[in-house]
Amino acid sequence: MIEYYNHIKAVHIIFVTSWFAGLFYLPRLFVYHTEANEKPDLERSIIQEQFKKMEKILFNAIMIPAMWLTVVSGITLVYLTWWDSFVAYGWLHLKLGFVIGLIIYHFYCRKLTLELRQNKFRFSGFQLRLFNEIATIFLFAIVFLVVLKNSVDWIWGVVGLFTFAIVIMLAVRIVKRIREKK
Repeated sequence: MIEYYNHIKAVHIIFVTSWFAGLFYLPRLFVYHTEANEKPDLERSIIQEQFKKMEKILFNAIMIPAMWLTVVSGITLVYLTWWDSFVAYGWLHLKLGFVIGLIIYHFYCRKLTLELRQNKFRFSGFQLRLFNEIATIFLFAIVFLVVLKNSVDWIWGVVGLFTFAIVIMLAVRIVKRIREKK
């Protein structure tokens, strides 16, 4: 089975990419779905019905399968290199912690999808724009852990992660202010 390691790794990367595509796009749909409340009644109802369909298809047809195929291929990779990867490397434990956080984020997106289908709008467009950046922060953390793998680089990676998170949040606020001025 070890001879298939690189094939499984390729499949893992492909489905991680697919999953993240959904994790980036779905919260953006939440923003537009929520901001449609500012439209006239007829236009709002048409737009929101379309967003409900798009959110449902994206989550069920792309994100759920991509998440499960990512998890299964990842578990397979750890299994194939059990001693080398899981027992010997602490970075992998932290990476798996971030993956668990990402799965929680994934299912929180599901919760928001179901609420929006029932026309429950708990968050503003701005709040959802900030929420949209969480997947980017997870991606940043996971990629740094996978690529750097040693403690000194990992520490700098965490510092970079927090810096990156602050920069993203500031950028969202700046864009909001620019929009408000127009």
